[in-house]
Amino acid sequence: MKFVDEARIQVKAGDGGNGCVSFRRERFVPRGGPDGGDGGKGGDVILQADAQLTTLLDLTYPQQFRSQKGTHGKGKNQTGRNGEDLIIRVPAGTLVRDDQSREVLQDLLFDGQRFVAAAGGRGGRGNARFATATLRAPRRAEKGEKGEEHWLRLELKLLADVGLLGFPNVGKSTLLSKISSARPKIADYPFTTLVPNLGVVVREDRRPFVVADIPGLIEGASRGAGLGLTFLRHAERTHLLIHLLDISKGPSSNPVKDFHALNSELKAYGPSLQDKIQIVVLNKIDLPSVRKRAGGFQNQFEKIGYRLHLMSGKTGEGLEELLRAVSQELESISGWGNGQ
Repeated sequence: MKFVDEARIQVKAGDGGNGCVSFRRERFVPRGGPDGGDGGKGGDVILQADAQLTTLLDLTYPQQFRSQKGTHGKGKNQTGRNGEDLIIRVPAGTLVRDDQSREVLQDLLFDGQRFVAAAGGRGGRGNARFATATLRAPRRAEKGEKGEEHWLRLELKLLADVGLLGFPNVGKSTLLSKISSARPKIADYPFTTLVPNLGVVVREDRRPFVVADIPGLIEGASRGAGLGLTFLRHAERTHLLIHLLDISKGPSSNPVKDFHALNSELKAYGPSLQDKIQIVVLNKIDLPSVRKRAGGFQNQFEKIGYRLHLMSGKTGEGLEELLRAVSQELESISGWGNGQ
């Protein structure tokens, strides 16, 4: 299924039904009086979070969603039928914005959470409602109110506990495939991963957590280079980031420089990402050239306040230690695992 994380839709709630002007016409009832019923309420358009959905693809076409109108009132004080609500299911983690003002209207985080995106119009009152002691035969009724109509922009931000960040081909997808049952595409060319992938890490002695593999960034992403910052929104809801580094390309590779370069791109996106806990990992330690240089870089990272974890996605070396560190960090975060 194609991954789509943005959609623009128009929602139109149902109009209320008109009230009815009617009078009783019955044999042997000389003073029948008004008996016009009220119109029915128009249906609402409701957005509902569904944890089983992972994409906004179904909302890209059609773009217009309308709920039912309320029916008109009738004689004999018959109220019109209310229009049925239209429920639009969206993935949990969908942000709802007004398309023009970009104001955030709702953040649908939890399975089953609902938001009335457009309220149906109220039904008009029938002439029976206007009868008084001095006006016994009113000949007026109200028209139903119009239902609300809005253009909305939906943005999906995947719900994950941990985000995998790094330049292209540092081994993020390989790591995800090793620690979870996810099977992302793995290849040795830049930008193999074009959409975020999710995987659940299950450990016997720890609470499970969800990891998101974010497509690789490059220096200049904030200015549109590579894939730009398109997918960084999916790291915004994470509790911590695993920053994966690779020096296997040759002696000129400098993980400290790469670390600072990528953090500059995070800063350009917004402080919400730069301020997250980061676990720094040097991958491909199975290669002799990487292992030989790793110790020096561990010292350099210690000087800037980070512990450099050594790992091999290919052989699994250092993987258990990394997962233990991730679990400990997550469990130290207040509210983690309680839906916060």
